[in-house]
Amino acid sequence: MLSIVRHARTEANAGGRLQGRLDLPLDDVGLAQAALLPSLVTDIDRVICSPLSRARQTASVFGLEPALDDRWLEVAYGPFEGHRIADLPQDMWQRWVHDIDFAPEGAETLRAMETRVALALDELLEEAADRHIVVVTHATPVKAAMAWALGVDVRIAARSWVDQASVTRIVVRNGRPALGAFNLLPLS
Repeated sequence: MLSIVRHARTEANAGGRLQGRLDLPLDDVGLAQAALLPSLVTDIDRVICSPLSRARQTASVFGLEPALDDRWLEVAYGPFEGHRIADLPQDMWQRWVHDIDFAPEGAETLRAMETRVALALDELLEEAADRHIVVVTHATPVKAAMAWALGVDVRIAARSWVDQASVTRIVVRNGRPALGAFNLLPLS
């Protein structure tokens, strides 16, 4: 099984700001959110995570040294990192989230992110058939993992919401991924 975990809250999350590749730590709420995750995610064999601080801090609650993998980084928002979505040119933002081959200059397309996440998942598929692998990542890669499990493209991302410190489960049946659960939150 794969448990795909979105990192817990940061100050930028609280302010509705795009983080992308900004390396920000968890805030106090995020630390409390992360501390609850082991109640929901147990019997772990391996942990993998994005190299950004917020993902590493979240992964630390599982008690295993995580393998860092750049393929689990958030979409690169380029010049828009640190900005509120509400402050972006809305025609550009709508095109970006609906046209997976479009990105403003200096940013990453959803297709590029989807491709790197799918490659990482393909490599984990066989192992996840009989081991529990936890991946700590960011909102958009979680959505890409969900799309991969469902066999659809990442256009579904615009129609889904991923909470901070949530868990998406992908099970492997007959060598194929299946979405087992989406956006689970630990009980507080």
